[in-house]
Amino acid sequence: MERTSCPYVLDPTGRDIHTEGAELAERGAATLVELPGEVVAWSVNTQEALRRLLSDSRVSKNPRMHWLRYINGEITEDWPMHLWVSVQNMFTAYGADHRRLRSLVSKAFTPRRVAAMRPRIEQITARLLDTMDAASSSGQPVDLREGYAYPVPIEVICELFDVPGSLRPGLREVVDGVFDTTLTAEQAQANVVRLYQIMHELVATKRENPGDDLASGLIAVREEDGSHLEEAELVDTLILVISAGHETTVNLLDQAVTALLTHPEQLELVRSGTSSWADVVEETLRWQAPVAYLPLRYAVEDIELDNDVTIRRGDAILAAYAASGRDRSVFGDTADSFDITRPDKTHLAFGHGVHYCLGAPLARMEAEIALPALFDRFPGLKLAMAPEELEPSHSFISNGHVTLPVNLR
Repeated sequence: MERTSCPYVLDPTGRDIHTEGAELAERGAATLVELPGEVVAWSVNTQEALRRLLSDSRVSKNPRMHWLRYINGEITEDWPMHLWVSVQNMFTAYGADHRRLRSLVSKAFTPRRVAAMRPRIEQITARLLDTMDAASSSGQPVDLREGYAYPVPIEVICELFDVPGSLRPGLREVVDGVFDTTLTAEQAQANVVRLYQIMHELVATKRENPGDDLASGLIAVREEDGSHLEEAELVDTLILVISAGHETTVNLLDQAVTALLTHPEQLELVRSGTSSWADVVEETLRWQAPVAYLPLRYAVEDIELDNDVTIRRGDAILAAYAASGRDRSVFGDTADSFDITRPDKTHLAFGHGVHYCLGAPLARMEAEIALPALFDRFPGLKLAMAPEELEPSHSFISNGHVTLPVNLR
């Protein structure tokens, strides 16, 4: 069959993620795709199949144990996406090792610590709105992604980890590089080197001056048996939580604002109280998954997905969150429509099963604070260009825009 013999080549620039997702869905619940570097994986495109695989113990995230091409030395450090599979943290762990790492991180990333951030998030959003207001006094458009969608989550995550001000500009640059799937192999490798330099510097700073922050908590946390995060695990866990902790929320805010400005009748529903801001957040997560594809998982043994698709032991698996969010078998003919009144907003944007995102409550809280604050402050907010002229992020992983120009009044 075509879907098993001829891999669909994914566009690394992410120029048209949803047309691509629809074409993948036409090929079935799972189809072979080609990633940058001619790496082939199974893209899982429907909610039912993806939910089943994400909770299947026969699906691993550890390439060292279960990805045959990695084990055989075919996936080398010059692969542009190498960092996505080489890190040693709960993102790439399996079984008991994953349970140990997730338990340690959970002890530091507590609901109490997240809830305590609410007043600070409100202060951050108010200050950023003041700054944008002053910048727009000339009547010129402002870039809402740069001025609001980006700094809200990056400031929140930097405060959670108490990242020194001297490291923040470099941190932003290297995290952007992690999600940019158009980088050459040389650019990607250089970005990884700089990323590790910054993270090691952050760990050294926290060891010398520990505080009441998440980085210090991760360094100090212990299980009852005395186990803790080893140095490599600690640094890679910081990479995971800091990178994932802001990129997804940037795109959530970006896409929610874009959706409301291009669907004024939906904005009126939430302004009138007919629908809630939580409705906006959940429908945005379904309609525009902040992470379109998430690499990678691996089959521990042969998995028969349906009558004509068997994912073989050692094969790589790609979670197609954007395609699954518009699954027509779930949402019917309205799958491509943004509708905050939709009774079923089921999505997998934060994953499913044992790898479900620990930061989901924080991302939701940030969005449910930042969105109403923005639209209350600027009720006349409008896009400053035609929606079709907005440039997608240069990534097939990160689903956002390069810029989001708006007129505040």
